[in-house]
Amino acid sequence: MEILTSCNTASIAPFTPDADNPWDVAKVKHVYRRLAFGTTDATINIALTGTPQELIDTLINDAIALPNTPAPEWGYWSFNDYADYNEMTNEQRNQWYKQTTLDLRDKGLKGRLSFFWLNHFVTQLESYNHPPYMFQYWDILQTHCLGNFKTFIHAIGINPAMLLMLNGFENTSFNPNENYARELYELFSLGENNGYTQTDIEETSRALTGYNHWDDYGAPIYFDEITFDSSEKTIFEQTGEWGYDDVIDILFEQKGPLIATYICSKLYAFFVSPDINDTIVNEMAATFIANDFEIAPVLNQLFKSEHFFDTDANGLIVKSPVDIILTYINESGFQYDPAQEDEYLNLLIYLTAELGQNIYEPIDVAGWQRNRDWINSSTLTGRWLSMEYITWPFWNHDEDQFRQFAINLTGNSNDPAFITSTIIDYFMSKTLFTSMDYEIATDILKWEVPENYYEDGSWNLSWDSAPYQVLLLIHHIFRMPEFQLK
Repeated sequence: MEILTSCNTASIAPFTPDADNPWDVAKVKHVYRRLAFGTTDATINIALTGTPQELIDTLINDAIALPNTPAPEWGYWSFNDYADYNEMTNEQRNQWYKQTTLDLRDKGLKGRLSFFWLNHFVTQLESYNHPPYMFQYWDILQTHCLGNFKTFIHAIGINPAMLLMLNGFENTSFNPNENYARELYELFSLGENNGYTQTDIEETSRALTGYNHWDDYGAPIYFDEITFDSSEKTIFEQTGEWGYDDVIDILFEQKGPLIATYICSKLYAFFVSPDINDTIVNEMAATFIANDFEIAPVLNQLFKSEHFFDTDANGLIVKSPVDIILTYINESGFQYDPAQEDEYLNLLIYLTAELGQNIYEPIDVAGWQRNRDWINSSTLTGRWLSMEYITWPFWNHDEDQFRQFAINLTGNSNDPAFITSTIIDYFMSKTLFTSMDYEIATDILKWEVPENYYEDGSWNLSWDSAPYQVLLLIHHIFRMPEFQLK
């Protein structure tokens, strides 16, 4: 599959629709596919009654106002709270995987951004393997996903999952560990080899000592002066008896422009295109600095821009496994048997992991590299089959919802070519390359129904075979290269 390259030269100025560039279905779907995991046709129609600026304001404000997922009963347990640690933690891990999947599916921009930061401030479950720390980590991502980045950096570094992932728990005055200090600069704030030295890492690691104690396995990890290195350190040419808070303050005072550019580049790559537009990123970075590293104003500027809504911003990003599955579920609106929700969520978790995206196990501390990395000869077939696997429970629960889906989208048309093109275009970021692609798909929809019934207009979506015909078309769509892109 050929991956397109961005030709987007539009500006950061707010997008104003006009007759030549209207506010239309394609643009609304673009918003929901990038800022959330898709949405229904009904929600798209509601968005069209307002303006692009109003929709972005609503999505951002709703995300800010949306409460975090409530803590489970065991959200702050430690080892001594368990009657059977192994058995109970296995159940809790599975519970939190399912809850996180529901959060991603249902929480719009808050879910999308929390998942973005999960792949920025990377931890791996295998490094801490304690379900309460899973919850606490997800909770901190939700808390700060649209907040202040400096506050976020401060909070994440002393989160238990992070302290165990990057050896902060082992970092003492007696035995300094450079792991977190290195990643703080290289991955979390500045970028590789960008504005820091090995000496800065070594000195910073000493300043980050002291978070080495808990009262029970899995309990809160707290600071202790006994294991803190209180001697002088020189960080970015500033010398003092620096500690954790000082490191964050010095970092943002000395390296603010570098931080802003690096983080805005990552946000741009995630929400717009993997091909970075330096002009746009510089504008975003200026906004980031002017707003004292508040995340929301940067995203507000980007999402309302001509650049974000430009036609050339569409169809450039390869959907991740989580993306392709959850977006399809939300856009189709298909329902499975509520009594089988646990089984269905377990299926989604299994399939996304098999396709390379285990939610709580990014491949390494640098995270999933996304985009082209999701597609190769083996994963492509797996993606096709996985989409079929998740569709069969919809079919088994209610075949007629496939008929109703087509009726709602097409106004109950009886024209197979129109039905086919409408359903295809609904799931795609761009129209198919040739008319032949639509003709082949129309033949799939027609299935084994004799041609004369289409020619005389007697076939329609009320036919007994219509739900299965729609199912066949959707399975065919899964195999289209365009379906892999957003």
